[in-house]
Amino acid sequence: MHTSTSIDEGHDLKRVDEKNHQEALCFNNISVKFGDYTAVLNTSFSVKAGEFVSVVGPTGCGKSTLLNIAAGLLNPSEGEIKIFGMPLDGGMSNQVGYLFQSEALMPWRTAIENIMVGLQYRKVNKDQATTLANHWLARVGLTGHGHRYPHQLSGGMRKRVSLAQTMILDPKIILMDEPFSALDVQTRQLMENELLDLWSADKKSIMFITHDLEEAIALSDRVIVLSAGPETHPIAEFVIDLPRPRDMFEVRVTEQYIEYHKQIWAAMKKEVLKAYQYSKKGDSHD
Repeated sequence: MHTSTSIDEGHDLKRVDEKNHQEALCFNNISVKFGDYTAVLNTSFSVKAGEFVSVVGPTGCGKSTLLNIAAGLLNPSEGEIKIFGMPLDGGMSNQVGYLFQSEALMPWRTAIENIMVGLQYRKVNKDQATTLANHWLARVGLTGHGHRYPHQLSGGMRKRVSLAQTMILDPKIILMDEPFSALDVQTRQLMENELLDLWSADKKSIMFITHDLEEAIALSDRVIVLSAGPETHPIAEFVIDLPRPRDMFEVRVTEQYIEYHKQIWAAMKKEVLKAYQYSKKGDSHD
């Protein structure tokens, strides 16, 4: 029903199926040190073109650190990041979009002005930028709300604006750092369905960071499990062979989904307890 791999030595995580897809994002022997603290150690894994991969692990294990490295916001101490086979050498690639956990909307800009801001920085013609912004406003279900300011929108609507702001730049890879964690449960599941609809249409490569194992299973093609820190590294991966399209409300009650949850939690439980004990001794680096 599913395939999984546990990583005991070398921390080198390979895709367990044999699909011959191009690697969109590749972590090659990545280590990250902050002074004497080794946050990430010898970590290797990849995200294929068009693949939706979630990365889960205990609080403070360095998930967001890996995302920041992929975005070009943080340089690894050792190792290399490749974007479609090319090394990422300083700065953020135009092929990569980043949807942050916290809101990054400009409060003095309307929804449509926030959506088109990236195009303006790229010197896109104003009429073309406005046309594209209206297109993405409609795609995220906010037609008629483009004139509103962020404080006039609900949390779910603001998150839709942020999603459109990222997608309008047409990145081939989207990095997502717990983007729906601040939303209530119902809105969160609606946004997860919206994300799946957008992803199904365009098949971007997504690296999705989450603490929520249920969310990871329901969204993903593959789930990568990280160890507790320090010296975080991948310990297991699971190919999620649930049929698509998926509905976030319905998929979580299927027997196959429940079985995935049991097995991934079994791989995570020891690391979660280890991270809890470590958190009592000092700071974490998520």
